[in-house]
Amino acid sequence: MTITEKILAHAAGRDEVRPGEFVTCKLDLVLANDITAPIAIREFRDMGAERVFDAAKVAIVADHSTPNKDINSAMQTKLCREFAREQGLEHYYEAAGGGIEHIILPDKGLVLPGEVVIGADSHTCTYGALGAFSTGVGSTDAAAAMALGECWFRVPESIKFVFSGQLQPWVSAKDLILYTIGRIGVDGARYMAMEFAGPTIEALPMAGRFTMCNMAIEAGAKSGIIAPDETTLQWVRQRAGRDFELFTSDADARYVQVYEWDAGDIEPQVAFPHLPENTRGLSEVGEVVIDQAVIGACTNGRLEDLREAAEVLKGRKVAAGVRCIVIPGSQEIQLQAVREGLVETFLEAGCVVSCPTCGPCLGGHMGVLAAGERAIATTNRNFVGRMGHPQSEVYLASPAVTAASAVAGKICGPQDL
Repeated sequence: MTITEKILAHAAGRDEVRPGEFVTCKLDLVLANDITAPIAIREFRDMGAERVFDAAKVAIVADHSTPNKDINSAMQTKLCREFAREQGLEHYYEAAGGGIEHIILPDKGLVLPGEVVIGADSHTCTYGALGAFSTGVGSTDAAAAMALGECWFRVPESIKFVFSGQLQPWVSAKDLILYTIGRIGVDGARYMAMEFAGPTIEALPMAGRFTMCNMAIEAGAKSGIIAPDETTLQWVRQRAGRDFELFTSDADARYVQVYEWDAGDIEPQVAFPHLPENTRGLSEVGEVVIDQAVIGACTNGRLEDLREAAEVLKGRKVAAGVRCIVIPGSQEIQLQAVREGLVETFLEAGCVVSCPTCGPCLGGHMGVLAAGERAIATTNRNFVGRMGHPQSEVYLASPAVTAASAVAGKICGPQDL
Protein backbone atom coordinates (compact mmCIF):
# COMPACT_ATOMS: atom_id res chain seq x y z
CA MET A 1 0.00 0.00 0.00
CA THR A 2 0.93 3.65 -0.36
CA ILE A 3 1.39 5.84 2.70
CA THR A 4 -2.07 7.34 2.09
CA GLU A 5 -3.73 3.91 1.91
CA LYS A 6 -1.98 2.81 5.10
CA ILE A 7 -3.08 5.87 7.05
CA LEU A 8 -6.70 5.48 5.94
CA ALA A 9 -6.69 1.76 6.67
CA HIS A 10 -5.36 2.40 10.17
CA ALA A 11 -7.98 5.08 10.85
CA ALA A 12 -10.72 2.80 9.53
CA GLY A 13 -9.60 -0.10 11.72
CA ARG A 14 -8.76 -2.26 8.73
CA ASP A 15 -5.70 -4.21 7.67
CA GLU A 16 -5.75 -2.80 4.17
CA VAL A 17 -7.71 -0.63 1.76
CA ARG A 18 -7.61 -0.20 -1.99
CA PRO A 19 -8.31 2.84 -4.19
CA GLY A 20 -12.00 3.27 -4.92
CA GLU A 21 -13.19 1.67 -1.69
CA PHE A 22 -15.36 3.66 0.71
CA VAL A 23 -14.19 3.78 4.31
CA THR A 24 -15.24 5.54 7.50
CA CYS A 25 -12.29 6.87 9.46
CA LYS A 26 -11.84 8.16 12.97
CA LEU A 27 -10.61 11.74 12.92
CA ASP A 28 -7.74 13.26 14.87
CA LEU A 29 -8.72 16.88 14.17
CA VAL A 30 -11.62 18.80 12.63
CA LEU A 31 -10.91 22.37 11.53
CA ALA A 32 -13.00 25.36 10.46
CA ASN A 33 -12.40 29.10 10.12
CA ASP A 34 -14.30 32.36 10.40
CA ILE A 35 -15.75 31.93 6.89
CA THR A 36 -16.70 28.24 7.06
CA ALA A 37 -17.32 27.66 10.78
CA PRO A 38 -20.52 29.76 10.99
CA ILE A 39 -22.13 27.55 8.33
CA ALA A 40 -20.87 24.41 10.09
CA ILE A 41 -22.19 25.65 13.44
CA ARG A 42 -25.64 26.23 11.94
CA GLU A 43 -25.65 22.76 10.39
CA PHE A 44 -24.36 21.27 13.65
CA ARG A 45 -27.39 22.67 15.45
CA ASP A 46 -29.85 21.83 12.66
CA MET A 47 -28.86 18.15 12.78
CA GLY A 48 -29.66 18.09 16.47
CA ALA A 49 -26.11 17.84 17.79
CA GLU A 50 -25.53 19.29 21.23
CA ARG A 51 -21.85 18.67 21.98
CA VAL A 52 -18.74 18.22 19.82
CA PHE A 53 -17.26 14.74 19.93
CA ASP A 54 -14.05 15.94 21.60
CA ALA A 55 -13.36 19.51 22.69
CA ALA A 56 -9.62 18.92 22.17
CA LYS A 57 -10.04 17.72 18.58
CA VAL A 58 -12.13 20.53 17.11
CA ALA A 59 -10.28 23.71 16.18
CA ILE A 60 -11.66 27.04 14.96
CA VAL A 61 -9.27 29.69 13.66
CA ALA A 62 -10.43 33.19 12.79
CA ASP A 63 -8.00 34.21 10.07
CA HIS A 64 -9.76 35.11 6.83
CA SER A 65 -11.22 38.48 7.75
CA THR A 66 -9.44 39.27 10.99
CA PRO A 67 -9.02 41.69 12.56
CA ASN A 68 -12.67 42.13 11.60
CA LYS A 69 -12.87 44.26 8.47
CA ASP A 70 -16.58 45.12 8.71
CA ILE A 71 -19.77 44.43 10.66
CA ASN A 72 -20.52 41.17 8.85
CA SER A 73 -17.08 39.70 9.55
CA ALA A 74 -17.36 40.83 13.16
CA MET A 75 -20.65 38.97 13.50
CA GLN A 76 -19.14 35.86 11.91
CA THR A 77 -16.24 35.90 14.32
CA LYS A 78 -18.53 36.54 17.28
CA LEU A 79 -20.56 33.45 16.38
CA CYS A 80 -17.36 31.38 16.26
CA ARG A 81 -16.14 32.79 19.56
CA GLU A 82 -19.41 32.08 21.35
CA PHE A 83 -19.62 28.52 19.99
CA ALA A 84 -16.05 27.83 21.08
CA ARG A 85 -16.86 29.11 24.56
CA GLU A 86 -20.12 27.13 24.75
CA GLN A 87 -18.44 23.90 23.65
CA GLY A 88 -15.30 24.42 25.73
CA LEU A 89 -13.07 24.14 22.67
CA GLU A 90 -9.41 24.00 23.65
CA HIS A 91 -8.29 25.35 20.31
CA TYR A 92 -9.97 28.58 19.33
CA TYR A 93 -7.61 31.20 17.91
CA GLU A 94 -8.42 34.74 16.93
CA ALA A 95 -6.00 37.34 18.30
CA ALA A 96 -3.52 36.25 20.97
CA GLY A 97 -1.58 33.22 19.77
CA GLY A 98 -3.39 33.32 16.46
CA GLY A 99 -2.48 33.46 12.82
CA ILE A 100 -3.24 31.64 9.59
CA GLU A 101 -4.85 28.27 10.34
CA HIS A 102 -2.59 26.11 8.17
CA ILE A 103 0.50 27.59 9.77
CA ILE A 104 -0.47 27.71 13.43
CA LEU A 105 -2.09 24.28 13.77
CA PRO A 106 1.04 22.30 12.83
CA ASP A 107 3.20 24.75 14.77
CA LYS A 108 1.13 24.15 17.90
CA GLY A 109 1.45 20.38 17.54
CA LEU A 110 -2.22 19.84 16.70
CA VAL A 111 -1.39 17.74 13.62
CA LEU A 112 1.09 14.88 13.77
CA PRO A 113 2.36 12.19 11.38
CA GLY A 114 -0.02 9.35 10.58
CA GLU A 115 -3.15 11.27 11.57
CA VAL A 116 -6.36 11.91 9.64
CA VAL A 117 -7.47 15.53 9.56
CA ILE A 118 -10.30 17.29 7.76
CA GLY A 119 -10.89 21.01 7.56
CA ALA A 120 -13.56 23.25 6.09
CA ASP A 121 -10.91 24.91 3.96
CA SER A 122 -9.44 23.53 0.76
CA HIS A 123 -5.84 24.09 1.81
CA THR A 124 -6.13 21.68 4.72
CA CYS A 125 -4.00 19.44 2.47
CA THR A 126 -1.01 21.43 3.82
CA TYR A 127 -0.54 19.01 6.73
CA GLY A 128 0.48 16.19 4.41
CA ALA A 129 3.96 17.66 4.81
CA LEU A 130 4.02 15.93 8.21
CA GLY A 131 3.09 12.55 6.77
CA ALA A 132 -0.59 12.92 7.70
CA PHE A 133 -3.70 12.46 5.56
CA SER A 134 -5.40 15.83 5.51
CA THR A 135 -8.01 17.16 3.14
CA GLY A 136 -10.56 19.92 2.75
CA VAL A 137 -14.31 19.35 3.09
CA GLY A 138 -17.49 21.40 2.95
CA SER A 139 -18.98 23.00 6.03
CA THR A 140 -21.74 20.38 6.28
CA ASP A 141 -19.19 17.56 6.39
CA ALA A 142 -17.27 19.53 9.00
CA ALA A 143 -20.45 19.88 11.07
CA ALA A 144 -21.10 16.13 10.98
CA ALA A 145 -17.46 15.47 11.88
CA MET A 146 -17.60 17.88 14.82
CA ALA A 147 -20.53 15.86 16.15
CA LEU A 148 -19.40 12.33 15.29
CA GLY A 149 -15.60 12.42 15.17
CA GLU A 150 -15.52 10.48 11.92
CA CYS A 151 -15.84 11.00 8.19
CA TRP A 152 -16.30 8.83 5.13
CA PHE A 153 -13.81 8.83 2.26
CA ARG A 154 -13.37 7.18 -1.06
CA VAL A 155 -9.79 5.91 -0.92
CA PRO A 156 -7.90 7.97 -3.51
CA GLU A 157 -5.51 6.64 -6.09
CA SER A 158 -1.98 7.95 -5.68
CA ILE A 159 0.27 9.74 -8.13
CA LYS A 160 3.97 10.06 -7.34
CA PHE A 161 6.40 12.88 -8.10
CA VAL A 162 10.10 12.12 -7.69
CA PHE A 163 12.52 15.05 -7.73
CA SER A 164 16.28 14.63 -7.84
CA GLY A 165 19.14 17.03 -8.46
CA GLN A 166 20.46 20.25 -6.94
CA LEU A 167 18.19 23.30 -6.95
CA GLN A 168 19.41 26.33 -8.89
CA PRO A 169 20.02 29.56 -6.95
CA TRP A 170 16.77 31.19 -5.79
CA VAL A 171 14.70 28.13 -6.72
CA SER A 172 12.52 26.92 -3.87
CA ALA A 173 9.68 24.53 -3.08
CA LYS A 174 7.21 27.07 -4.46
CA ASP A 175 8.89 26.74 -7.84
CA LEU A 176 8.76 22.95 -7.66
CA ILE A 177 5.03 22.86 -7.00
CA LEU A 178 4.27 25.54 -9.61
CA TYR A 179 6.32 23.54 -12.10
CA THR A 180 4.41 20.39 -11.18
CA ILE A 181 1.00 22.04 -11.61
CA GLY A 182 2.18 23.56 -14.87
CA ARG A 183 3.09 20.12 -16.17
CA ILE A 184 -0.04 18.19 -15.13
CA GLY A 185 -2.69 20.95 -15.05
CA VAL A 186 -5.24 22.03 -12.46
CA ASP A 187 -7.12 18.75 -12.85
CA GLY A 188 -4.10 16.52 -13.41
CA ALA A 189 -4.36 14.88 -10.00
CA ARG A 190 -8.13 15.09 -9.54
CA TYR A 191 -9.18 13.22 -6.39
CA MET A 192 -5.72 11.63 -6.12
CA ALA A 193 -3.13 11.73 -3.39
CA MET A 194 -0.04 13.57 -4.65
CA GLU A 195 3.00 11.93 -3.07
CA PHE A 196 6.24 13.91 -3.28
CA ALA A 197 9.52 12.02 -2.96
CA GLY A 198 13.16 11.87 -4.03
CA PRO A 199 16.47 13.37 -2.87
CA THR A 200 15.40 16.97 -3.62
CA ILE A 201 12.29 16.64 -1.46
CA GLU A 202 14.29 14.97 1.31
CA ALA A 203 16.62 17.98 1.32
CA LEU A 204 13.75 20.46 1.71
CA PRO A 205 13.18 22.05 5.13
CA MET A 206 9.72 21.68 6.65
CA ALA A 207 8.69 25.13 5.43
CA GLY A 208 9.22 24.04 1.83
CA ARG A 209 7.37 20.78 2.37
CA PHE A 210 4.36 22.66 3.75
CA THR A 211 4.40 24.87 0.65
CA MET A 212 4.35 21.91 -1.72
CA CYS A 213 1.53 20.05 0.02
CA ASN A 214 -0.42 23.28 0.45
CA MET A 215 -0.85 23.62 -3.31
CA ALA A 216 -1.76 19.99 -4.06
CA ILE A 217 -5.38 21.14 -4.22
CA GLU A 218 -4.43 23.43 -7.12
CA ALA A 219 -3.85 20.30 -9.19
CA GLY A 220 -7.26 18.98 -8.13
CA ALA A 221 -5.77 16.55 -5.63
CA LYS A 222 -7.56 15.07 -2.65
CA SER A 223 -4.37 15.46 -0.64
CA GLY A 224 -0.63 16.00 -0.82
CA ILE A 225 1.81 14.01 1.26
CA ILE A 226 5.50 13.56 2.01
CA ALA A 227 6.71 10.53 3.93
CA PRO A 228 8.10 11.50 7.35
CA ASP A 229 11.87 11.32 7.78
CA GLU A 230 14.42 12.64 10.26
CA THR A 231 13.73 16.23 9.21
CA THR A 232 10.06 15.67 10.00
CA LEU A 233 10.79 14.01 13.33
CA GLN A 234 13.15 16.75 14.50
CA TRP A 235 10.44 19.32 13.73
CA VAL A 236 7.57 17.33 15.25
CA ARG A 237 9.31 16.26 18.46
CA GLN A 238 9.64 19.90 19.50
CA ARG A 239 5.86 20.30 19.27
CA ALA A 240 4.16 16.95 19.83
CA GLY A 241 2.27 16.50 23.09
CA ARG A 242 1.05 12.99 22.29
CA ASP A 243 2.20 9.79 20.62
CA PHE A 244 1.99 9.32 16.87
CA GLU A 245 2.61 6.61 14.32
CA LEU A 246 4.77 6.76 11.21
CA PHE A 247 3.73 5.31 7.86
CA THR A 248 5.63 5.00 4.59
CA SER A 249 4.78 3.58 1.19
CA ASP A 250 5.71 0.01 0.36
CA ALA A 251 8.29 -0.55 -2.35
CA ASP A 252 5.65 -2.33 -4.44
CA ALA A 253 2.89 0.22 -3.83
CA ARG A 254 0.75 0.96 -6.87
CA TYR A 255 0.56 4.43 -8.45
CA VAL A 256 -1.57 5.72 -11.29
CA GLN A 257 1.54 7.43 -12.62
CA VAL A 258 5.06 8.25 -11.53
CA TYR A 259 6.79 11.43 -12.69
CA GLU A 260 10.55 11.78 -12.33
CA TRP A 261 12.13 15.18 -12.82
CA ASP A 262 15.60 16.68 -12.43
CA ALA A 263 15.07 19.66 -10.16
CA GLY A 264 18.31 21.15 -11.43
CA ASP A 265 16.56 21.85 -14.74
CA ILE A 266 13.84 23.95 -13.10
CA GLU A 267 14.23 27.73 -13.01
CA PRO A 268 12.11 30.11 -10.88
CA GLN A 269 8.48 29.82 -11.95
CA VAL A 270 5.67 32.34 -12.38
CA ALA A 271 2.00 31.37 -12.79
CA PHE A 272 0.18 33.77 -15.11
CA PRO A 273 -3.50 34.65 -14.80
CA HIS A 274 -5.95 33.11 -14.35
CA LEU A 275 -4.92 29.59 -13.34
CA PRO A 276 -2.03 28.12 -11.32
CA GLU A 277 -1.26 25.84 -14.29
CA ASN A 278 -0.32 28.80 -16.51
CA THR A 279 3.30 28.61 -15.42
CA ARG A 280 6.36 29.92 -17.20
CA GLY A 281 10.00 29.90 -16.35
CA LEU A 282 11.29 33.30 -15.29
CA SER A 283 13.28 33.57 -18.52
CA GLU A 284 10.00 33.39 -20.48
CA VAL A 285 8.05 36.00 -18.51
CA GLY A 286 8.84 39.10 -20.54
CA GLU A 287 7.85 42.61 -19.43
CA VAL A 288 5.08 42.47 -16.82
CA VAL A 289 4.68 45.69 -14.82
CA ILE A 290 3.07 45.30 -11.38
CA ASP A 291 1.12 47.49 -8.95
CA GLN A 292 1.30 45.26 -5.88
CA ALA A 293 3.42 42.52 -4.33
CA VAL A 294 2.15 40.27 -1.53
CA ILE A 295 4.49 38.15 0.58
CA GLY A 296 2.73 35.76 2.96
CA ALA A 297 -0.37 33.49 3.05
CA CYS A 298 -0.66 29.90 4.24
CA THR A 299 1.57 28.98 1.28
CA ASN A 300 4.57 31.19 2.06
CA GLY A 301 4.01 32.98 5.36
CA ARG A 302 6.59 31.10 7.39
CA LEU A 303 9.71 32.60 8.94
CA GLU A 304 11.91 31.00 6.27
CA ASP A 305 9.83 32.71 3.59
CA LEU A 306 10.19 36.10 5.28
CA ARG A 307 13.94 35.59 5.58
CA GLU A 308 14.14 34.84 1.86
CA ALA A 309 12.22 37.99 0.99
CA ALA A 310 14.24 40.11 3.41
CA GLU A 311 17.49 38.86 1.88
CA VAL A 312 16.36 40.28 -1.45
CA LEU A 313 14.92 43.52 -0.04
CA LYS A 314 17.78 44.39 2.33
CA GLY A 315 19.41 47.66 1.28
CA ARG A 316 16.92 48.14 -1.53
CA LYS A 317 13.70 50.12 -2.00
CA VAL A 318 10.32 49.08 -3.30
CA ALA A 319 9.74 50.70 -6.69
CA ALA A 320 7.70 53.91 -6.84
CA GLY A 321 4.04 53.14 -7.43
CA VAL A 322 4.27 49.59 -6.06
CA ARG A 323 2.58 48.49 -2.82
CA CYS A 324 4.51 45.65 -1.15
CA ILE A 325 2.56 43.96 1.64
CA VAL A 326 4.28 41.51 3.98
CA ILE A 327 2.06 39.23 6.07
CA PRO A 328 3.65 36.94 8.70
CA GLY A 329 1.81 33.64 9.12
CA SER A 330 1.36 33.85 12.88
CA GLN A 331 1.99 36.04 15.89
CA GLU A 332 4.89 33.81 16.83
CA ILE A 333 6.45 34.23 13.39
CA GLN A 334 5.83 37.96 13.48
CA LEU A 335 7.57 38.26 16.84
CA GLN A 336 10.58 36.31 15.62
CA ALA A 337 10.69 38.44 12.46
CA VAL A 338 10.87 41.51 14.70
CA ARG A 339 13.64 39.98 16.80
CA GLU A 340 15.69 39.06 13.73
CA GLY A 341 15.37 42.53 12.22
CA LEU A 342 13.34 41.32 9.27
CA VAL A 343 10.49 43.73 9.96
CA GLU A 344 12.98 46.60 10.08
CA THR A 345 14.33 45.50 6.71
CA PHE A 346 10.83 45.42 5.24
CA LEU A 347 9.88 48.83 6.59
CA GLU A 348 13.15 50.42 5.48
CA ALA A 349 12.51 49.04 2.00
CA GLY A 350 9.09 50.70 1.95
CA CYS A 351 6.92 47.65 2.59
CA VAL A 352 3.74 47.55 4.66
CA VAL A 353 3.88 44.86 7.36
CA SER A 354 0.49 43.44 8.32
CA CYS A 355 -0.73 41.45 11.29
CA PRO A 356 -1.19 37.72 10.53
CA THR A 357 -4.23 37.20 8.27
CA CYS A 358 -5.31 35.55 5.04
CA GLY A 359 -6.23 39.06 3.93
CA PRO A 360 -5.59 39.76 0.25
CA CYS A 361 -5.18 36.10 -0.75
CA LEU A 362 -8.95 35.72 -1.02
CA GLY A 363 -9.66 39.37 -1.78
CA GLY A 364 -10.76 39.84 1.81
CA HIS A 365 -8.89 42.93 2.92
CA MET A 366 -5.36 44.35 3.32
CA GLY A 367 -4.58 44.68 -0.39
CA VAL A 368 -7.69 44.25 -2.52
CA LEU A 369 -6.99 45.05 -6.19
CA ALA A 370 -8.80 47.61 -8.35
CA ALA A 371 -9.76 47.11 -11.98
CA GLY A 372 -6.73 46.88 -14.25
CA GLU A 373 -4.22 46.36 -11.44
CA ARG A 374 -1.64 43.59 -11.39
CA ALA A 375 -0.20 41.83 -8.36
CA ILE A 376 2.53 39.28 -7.92
CA ALA A 377 2.01 37.17 -4.82
CA THR A 378 3.28 34.18 -2.87
CA THR A 379 -0.34 33.05 -2.47
CA ASN A 380 -1.78 29.89 -4.00
CA ARG A 381 -4.54 30.98 -6.37
CA ASN A 382 -4.86 33.49 -9.19
CA PHE A 383 -8.43 32.91 -10.37
CA VAL A 384 -10.47 35.73 -11.91
CA GLY A 385 -11.29 38.20 -9.14
CA ARG A 386 -9.42 36.20 -6.51
CA MET A 387 -7.67 39.24 -5.05
CA GLY A 388 -10.26 41.84 -5.88
CA HIS A 389 -11.77 43.25 -9.06
CA PRO A 390 -12.57 40.72 -11.83
CA GLN A 391 -10.49 42.85 -14.19
CA SER A 392 -7.38 42.65 -12.01
CA GLU A 393 -4.59 40.09 -12.48
CA VAL A 394 -2.63 37.94 -10.04
CA TYR A 395 0.70 36.28 -10.79
CA LEU A 396 2.02 33.57 -8.44
CA ALA A 397 5.69 33.22 -7.50
CA SER A 398 8.13 32.50 -4.68
CA PRO A 399 9.05 34.99 -1.93
CA ALA A 400 12.35 35.71 -3.65
CA VAL A 401 10.80 36.49 -7.03
CA THR A 402 7.96 38.47 -5.43
CA ALA A 403 10.39 40.59 -3.41
CA ALA A 404 12.63 41.21 -6.42
CA SER A 405 9.62 42.20 -8.50
CA ALA A 406 8.56 44.71 -5.83
CA VAL A 407 11.98 46.38 -6.15
CA ALA A 408 12.00 46.36 -9.97
CA GLY A 409 8.38 47.34 -10.41
CA LYS A 410 7.99 44.46 -12.81
CA ILE A 411 8.28 40.69 -12.59
CA CYS A 412 11.89 39.60 -12.29
CA GLY A 413 14.21 37.45 -10.19
CA PRO A 414 16.80 38.42 -7.56
CA GLN A 415 19.56 37.76 -10.07
CA ASP A 416 18.14 40.58 -12.21
CA LEU A 417 18.79 43.07 -9.45
